[in-house]
Order: sequence, then C-alpha cells, then structure tokens
Amino acid sequence: MSDRYASFAHTGPGRALVKRLGLPDPPRLRRYRPGDPLAHGPVRLDAASGGRLVEPLAKLLTSAGVKITDPTATEPGDSATEPGDSAGRVPPQAALLYDATGITDSSGLRALFDFFHPLARALHPSGRVVVFGTPPESCGTPREATAQRALEGLTRSIGKEFGRGTTAQLVYVASGAERAVASTLRFLLSGRSAYVSGQVVRIGPAEVPEVDWARPLDGRIALVTGAARGIGAQVAEVLAADGAQVVALDVPAAGDALAEVANAVGGTAVQLDLTAPDAPLRLADHLADRHGRVDVVVHNAGITRDRTLGRMSPDWWDSVLEVNLTSQERINDVLLDRELIPRGGRLIGVSSIAGIAGNRGQTNYATSKAGVIGLVHSMAPVLAERGITVNAVAPGFIETRLTARIPLVLREAGRRMNSMAQGGLPVDVAQTIAWFASPGSAGVTGNVVRVCGQSLLGA
Repeated sequence: MSDRYASFAHTGPGRALVKRLGLPDPPRLRRYRPGDPLAHGPVRLDAASGGRLVEPLAKLLTSAGVKITDPTATEPGDSATEPGDSAGRVPPQAALLYDATGITDSSGLRALFDFFHPLARALHPSGRVVVFGTPPESCGTPREATAQRALEGLTRSIGKEFGRGTTAQLVYVASGAERAVASTLRFLLSGRSAYVSGQVVRIGPAEVPEVDWARPLDGRIALVTGAARGIGAQVAEVLAADGAQVVALDVPAAGDALAEVANAVGGTAVQLDLTAPDAPLRLADHLADRHGRVDVVVHNAGITRDRTLGRMSPDWWDSVLEVNLTSQERINDVLLDRELIPRGGRLIGVSSIAGIAGNRGQTNYATSKAGVIGLVHSMAPVLAERGITVNAVAPGFIETRLTARIPLVLREAGRRMNSMAQGGLPVDVAQTIAWFASPGSAGVTGNVVRVCGQSLLGA
C-alpha cells in the first residue's frame, strides 16, 4: 500500500508546501540493504565518569568496522548549536552513544546535557541515539535508581525532538551482561531498526556464542505461524535470509499463498488450524519427525473481529482470544513439555500497540495482545532456567492489506501520529523479530519492543 502523502511531501513542491503550512514531514528512513555498513559515518561515544560499558562498546564498534570520532574533534566554523561559536562545528555523526552507567545520583544527569547539547544538530539524517544505563531495580541505592530511571524521559524526548528519521533508545545492561550487548548494538545502529524508536531494552547476563553476523541463523529451524501473507510472509523471508530453515504455517484456506511463501524462502509449508483441539500435538509431531527440534518459534498468527463491546457477539470474542493468545499458550506447553525447543531457543510473540494503549472497537483484540505481553513477562524467568528467551514485538500502524481497509481519515491519523510521521513496513517488524531470534541475543529476554515509529498512542 502506497503512502501518497509521503510521496508528495518528498517532491520539490511538496516540501515547500509542507514547510509553509507546518504539515507533517515524513523523512526518508534508512532501512537495511544487504551489504550496508553498520553505521553510515563516524560515531561519537562518551561516558559519565565511572561508566562500565564504554570500553566494551568501543571494542565492539572497532571490531565491526565503525569509526569512533575523537571527542575533541571539530571543524572550522559555526558550532552545532550557536552560530559564531569559536569552538568550531562538530563533524556530522551517524550515531551518538552514551554510557550513563556511571551516574549515581540526580546531580550526575548534567553530564547528559553536556554531551547531547552541542551535538543535537550534528546527526546525519536517520541518525541513531543510544543511551546505556543500569537497570533501576538492580541499583545499589535509591538515588542511583532514581537517576537511572530518569534516562527514559531523556531518550523518549530525544526521539521526538531530533527529527529527520533519528531514532533514540535506552538500553539497560545488567551487571555481568557487558559482553552480551553486541546483537542489540548492531540492531539499533543499523537500518534494521528504522521504525523502532523511544524504546527501553533490557539485557541480562548470558553466555553468548560466536555469531556469524552475515547469517546468524545458519542451521536453525524457525517456525513462523500466519506466514501466508503480510507480516508473517516478511518474517519468513528475513529469517531465511539470515540462514534459517523456515517452517511456514497457516490455515488450509491460505494453502496456495502459503506454498508460494515457503517455496520462495526455500522452506516447508504446514497447513494447520491452530485452534483445532489436536493442533499442538500434530504440530509437535511434524517438527519432531521432520527436524527433531525447533529453535525459533514466531507466534505471528492473528485475527481481528472488530465491534464495540456492547455489540460484539460471544463468538467474535472467543475466536480472537483463541487464535491470538490461547493457541500460543497451548503450542508452547506442548513444545516445551516434549523438549522440542532446545537450550538457546527463542519464543517470539506478536503483540500490538492496541495491547498497550487499548483501542475503541477492539476490546477482544486488545485483550488478546495485552495477554501476549503478560505471557512474555511471566514466562521469561521460567524459561531462563532452560536457556530459552521469550520476547515480543508490538507493531503500530504497519502498511498492510488490512490497514489499507481502514477509512481514509483514520488511516492518515494512524500514519502521522508518530515521530516518523508515516506508517511502518512489514519488514520493520520482521527485522525486529530477527534480532530477537539471533543467537547473539541470549541476554535479551522479557522485552516487549514497539515497532511504531514512536507512536503517540501508548507512548
């Protein structure tokens, strides 16, 4: 589905009209293309005094071929914020990274202003801002926890201020997890995270294997439900490109489309109604007989049956809850009981911003998607004992055939009410799922990441 307004806004007359009338100005986002460098330019890295991550981050950037800017470097001319400043102008940066783990009380937050203030206009379009902190719940004192929690307000505000496709994230890294950040750093710096902004990611201690970053899922078996079209088809494509052998699943009625997807990614197709009483056992038997295990399970299958609660039929309520939530629980139970998901396995759910903010006419859908979030939070500590991670994505307005059916005014509101002033693409959701699926993301569990361009809903 094309965004005609964004296409017009990118033309000469469109840019002039947008500027004159103060209309939403959707930037061109830097999305991932094979062969792209991790960062399109130099990166500025700094830390508060006592930061424990700056050295590991520098090593990771250097090993990935990213140039780190000398923090004293300037160019002749105007400063980044005040014309005529004799200090010079900061060279354009692809990303600004700050290790705030050394901040132990609120007075230390001034270091954030001192770092970002002169650099606020130094980012390339589609620049990246990442702040690293310590999880407040693991801080040694209330003052330290207070200061670390304050970082969320900073990063979310930067995501709304800097513009031009800039994304801003906060990554809480637990003590002992310093060497588990590579997968997350690579995702957030790259074009894979183009439509992810204003998010908080938590990384815990984990044993991270050696990863082939070109094909991180080589040799892995990945199940994708609801794979016949839309987001599910894109997830299958991205996981296959990362090396996975994909098992694409959908209902029998979507058999032809499902077969096309499976053939296109070199995977296999399974036609199965997940709400059938014997579906979990049949699926487990298939995976056991054909592959012996499943390393990545992506619960993407979902339906909508929209109507206000007072006018909704019991069948519509039941069907949405059954497909979107209960079937996931049933499948997880069987796969885990039969130990078909090995150590290093990944469970990934697809929630929705509706599960965070709610939505009129979607009480059934919002309930089911909030339940997915509950599943992630409740299962994470249980599965950690088995070396399995569980996370979820929460898409906002994504350009699909379903959103194309939304009335024009509501559709335009959905597109513009975020920091990017545009809808996302199925590939944005797929790339986020691929980050969760990576062997390098062993320390990333219990997270729900919105893929919504930093939507104003639920923000």
